[in-house]
Amino acid sequence: MVAEPATIPVAFWQIFKDRRNTMDILDKVDFPPMIRVRQKFNPIRIENVQGAILGQIRALAPELPIRPGQSVALACPSRGLADYPLIVKSVVTGLKELKLKPFIIPAMGSHGTATACGQEKVLNDLGIAESTVGAPIRSNLEVVTVGKTKEGIPVNIDRLAHESDHIVPLNRIKEHTGFEADIQSGLMKLMVIGLGKTEGAKRYHQAILSYGYHDVILSGARTVLQNCSILFGVGSIENAYHQVADVGVFKKEEIEGRERAFLAKYREIKARLPFEFAHVLMIEEIGKEISGHGFDTNVVGRIGSYLGPDPEKPVVKRIMVSDLTDKTNGNASSVSTADVITRRLFNKMDYQKTAINTIVGAQIELGKTPLIMENDCDALRVCMMAVGLTPYAEQKIMRIKNTLYLDEVDISQAYASELADRNDLKIIKPARSLKLDKNGYFSRFGDD
Repeated sequence: MVAEPATIPVAFWQIFKDRRNTMDILDKVDFPPMIRVRQKFNPIRIENVQGAILGQIRALAPELPIRPGQSVALACPSRGLADYPLIVKSVVTGLKELKLKPFIIPAMGSHGTATACGQEKVLNDLGIAESTVGAPIRSNLEVVTVGKTKEGIPVNIDRLAHESDHIVPLNRIKEHTGFEADIQSGLMKLMVIGLGKTEGAKRYHQAILSYGYHDVILSGARTVLQNCSILFGVGSIENAYHQVADVGVFKKEEIEGRERAFLAKYREIKARLPFEFAHVLMIEEIGKEISGHGFDTNVVGRIGSYLGPDPEKPVVKRIMVSDLTDKTNGNASSVSTADVITRRLFNKMDYQKTAINTIVGAQIELGKTPLIMENDCDALRVCMMAVGLTPYAEQKIMRIKNTLYLDEVDISQAYASELADRNDLKIIKPARSLKLDKNGYFSRFGDD
């Protein structure tokens, strides 16, 4: 007999205590064989990331308003950037060459349970520590007000950043998971929500519900740029293989324009699902280091909040998610965007972390829990039963590891007729049945 989990309400647990209650209503579904394909994306990348960063800092040095010995707060996000420790170490090295004294501050709103030690741990888990990047981490949740936006919203930044002589924001530039614009997720957002810490992030997300994401980020970031000593910004974009495609050291006055250009370039090379329609999308894992929503909503075609409409493409009828990453530390914010999750994922959720992130983001709809099924097998059955009258053998199903790694995708045989005209897709594993372990979970990508 399975032990009764303390985290699950008794009434809820009773429903699943005898799995026959659930199994009786699930169809006997024969899962279609899956074909593994490899996608061919634009492989553009920076071969020498450190050299590119140091070269740009050195070129910019004569124009910088600096004096030897001045302190620099290097603001680092909670995302799992490609070559993250190397990028941070390269910036630290460049600042030290200029006789400056850099230190790291977590710039991540409410992540890490909205505690100083929790946010430092988030960076540590991503490989950012004094031993790896050459600068100490100073984590703090106190903020100071540096001005107001044109809408009258107070703008806060990290106290330690404000007390330093200079600030350098660092972030990956990509599409945001909640809105569409020419400025989305990158340095401008980090200067507002990341540097604003929990207090600022809470206020900004409330304002976003009134004024919209784009306007609040733009006006907030412009206030920071105007009233704070931003030395320069460091932005990167990644190709579909999660490699650094480009990295830039932007002058303070050029951050907004350069971020727009980088976002446009990212859109040309970003990862996508191989097809624009699926009855079911199976996602092996989600996590905050992958995306703010745990998975990239632009990849799956579903936002799931009131901030904006879903993308027109792709169209996915049902989404099931199997697990949380270790690096997300139980934060399952936005898992509500999925239709079905497994008990494994549910048992790994840290309710406090998830709730804090959802409340501060003022998107309480993202704190809802999807339908919980016993394992992958039951979750997939439920999804296949809830897409309409398409016969099970003819359903179009895609399976991915996560939304960062899309170079290899499992597709059901219903897509087979479309492969002949696709020069960008190569079959690397012929049609085969997915392996299930004794607990009803599919073998992980790379283990099958």
